[in-house]
Amino acid sequence: MTVRLSSLEQVTRPPEHADSSLATQEYFINMGPQHPATHGVLRLVLRLDGETVREVIPVLGYIHRAIEKIGEHQTYRQFVHLSDRLDYLSCIMNNWCVSRTVETALGIETSARIEHIRTLMAELQRLQSHTLWWGVLGMDLGAFTPFLYGFRDREGLTEILEETIGARLTLNYIQPGGLMSDIQPDLVHKVKAWIKGFRPHLEEYEQLVSGNLIVHERLVGVGVLSAERAVALGTSGPVLRASGVPWDLRKVRPYGVYDQLDFDVAVGSVGDSWDRYHVRVEEMRQSLHMVEQLLDGIPEGPTMTLKPAAKIRLPEGRYYGEMETARGILGLQIVSDGKENPWRIHLRTPNFHNLWCLGEIAPGWRVADLVTMASTLDLVVPDVDR
Repeated sequence: MTVRLSSLEQVTRPPEHADSSLATQEYFINMGPQHPATHGVLRLVLRLDGETVREVIPVLGYIHRAIEKIGEHQTYRQFVHLSDRLDYLSCIMNNWCVSRTVETALGIETSARIEHIRTLMAELQRLQSHTLWWGVLGMDLGAFTPFLYGFRDREGLTEILEETIGARLTLNYIQPGGLMSDIQPDLVHKVKAWIKGFRPHLEEYEQLVSGNLIVHERLVGVGVLSAERAVALGTSGPVLRASGVPWDLRKVRPYGVYDQLDFDVAVGSVGDSWDRYHVRVEEMRQSLHMVEQLLDGIPEGPTMTLKPAAKIRLPEGRYYGEMETARGILGLQIVSDGKENPWRIHLRTPNFHNLWCLGEIAPGWRVADLVTMASTLDLVVPDVDR
């Protein structure tokens, strides 16, 4: 008679192969489609072995609005507002991508004030987006307090943006040739006051979540995405940088006034859920640093260099522009036949590519870990279903 000794870890570890003695019959379940499944109306079909995820199949289309097709029937100025409805937490940056692509195609020059304010508002919205993500991550992990703290800080910033832009979520502000309106006279003062209150709150974030042992257990080593696979899957933004690839358009291909700012690119080393968390927290610090530089010395000048009623016609040809949004690179290709409306518009959205990481990193982990990984990818599904 032979005796086989097994440790508790070996007995309770999820089976790695179908012929394992711990293997059970596989089955399929749906996660979604409903909003709590992920951050939008997304359906994930899961192939499970007990609680162990074997395969993740994203099913898209539940919030598809045909934005690209609608764009063919809009003027270039009208299309700007449709970009708000992609990643609605990066809408200022989306507006900027459309406007900058049109400006580059037509050779439209903007003033120093326009570019300065565009950069300032983009970084304010990056902060607005990341505070929301941080709070939602806590709620996804089962902790409701971070959600309240994140919304507390986001609300103060949202009120400041609302005074200038007139909206709270789909912020339609940047247009070809300039801005919809000038900033409010007290915007600089109010942003400085918000930063003064947010800095200690950011350290509070670190104590409440970053230093929490349970959070470490849920994030560290979970859902590792290597640099090679991150590049192969076409990821961008914090997801790509968390895997150790320091690719940030604000640094490598600067636009606006980013080339005049002092900031570092937050980069991870392992590519796990913890790195994706840490990169975004560090990005909040870097955005604060940039905003502080931008608040002092906003140049004078016009906020619009193109007549509001001017008709925009791009010369016949293909034009491409890209922008570093809160979730990665938004690419826009316009095919023009010389008319007021584009002949074809195609969007390369960051969330679409980042979503497919789930199929790469989820197998072998538990269902609860899948929620963690999806949360650290920071998906906004309307940016996928476009």
